[in-house]
Amino acid sequence: MPHHLMNLRHVPDDEADEIRALFEAHDVVYYETSPSRWGISMGGFWVHDDDEAARARALLEAYHRQRQETQRRVYEENLARGESGGVWFMLRRHPVRTLAACLAILVIAGLSLLPFVRIG
Repeated sequence: MPHHLMNLRHVPDDEADEIRALFEAHDVVYYETSPSRWGISMGGFWVHDDDEAARARALLEAYHRQRQETQRRVYEENLARGESGGVWFMLRRHPVRTLAACLAILVIAGLSLLPFVRIG
């Protein structure tokens, strides 16, 4: 029976490439399905064998732990240099785009809630 190891929806290309290289370096026999355009099928990495699935999951867990540390360190370095931040950072850096996005969110929320407000 196939074992789904990892969903590939919203996975960056560099991460997927690193996982492929990891599996090939450790001789994991896997196959890959790509996610659909419309989000119906999730795609991912799969294996058939139970033992292979356990070994691949252990490799993925170690890889994701290391990637999380690396990405957190990069984010903190960017934050220290002032190259990333939250809403206020985006508002200062791109005020028109940020205000337009906030306005769009309010309009969509208002239109979505309008039928419920009119009931009362």
